[in-house]
Amino acid sequence: MTTYDNQNIFAKILRGEIPCEKIYEDDYVFSFKDVNPQAPSHILIIPKGAYLDINDFSKNATNEEIIGFNKSIPIVADQLGISEAAGGKGYRLISNAGAEAHQTVAHFHVHLLAGRNLGPMLVSIK
Repeated sequence: MTTYDNQNIFAKILRGEIPCEKIYEDDYVFSFKDVNPQAPSHILIIPKGAYLDINDFSKNATNEEIIGFNKSIPIVADQLGISEAAGGKGYRLISNAGAEAHQTVAHFHVHLLAGRNLGPMLVSIK
């Protein structure tokens, strides 16, 4: 198992060493605009704790951290006006875990994407 590297880019963002365009923050999460957006709205939502991926987070985070993280997602979507409840047309969440899934930063995070028709999740492989 990989150990958490506190020098990863998200850890540096959390410490304020690297600037970002903050969207939302509370005791458990920090969210900000992705610097390489893949949709008109592309937000990263990360826990403030040091977790490698969804597996590490689910197994080792406190119940308060897990609940706080999950509750932050609709807060961010509503704040951006992209949730159907806020008059938007919906959004997609993506979280990669591991090298084959193309996780590029070893700090658990969720991509929230919206603002255009995102099409099917994956192209069928035959």
